[in-house]
Amino acid sequence: MQDRIRTFVLATLAEMNYDVSEVTGDTDLGPAGLDLESLALADLSVQVEDEYGVKFDLDEMESTALMTLDEFTADVAARIAAAGGASPAPAASPAPAGSAV
Repeated sequence: MQDRIRTFVLATLAEMNYDVSEVTGDTDLGPAGLDLESLALADLSVQVEDEYGVKFDLDEMESTALMTLDEFTADVAARIAAAGGASPAPAASPAPAGSAV
């Protein structure tokens, strides 16, 4: 699960125009690494909330900035597990032509 979360987070950061080419699990999200500012951290958190059905409080942004990528993805995985381990439903795809629905 954590690898899937990491892939999602890196893709989201790339969409937010961050260079993730040299990001490792030990890369800090805040000033010592990716240098995500509070608005970027909030945007990332909202994207993760939408994808995985977890919630972050606004007062958590400061501690999130001090996390590494691995720490953040482990935190998200723990939140998912605490919420009952439910993963997001896969996107509905149209039925192939000629198949019964």
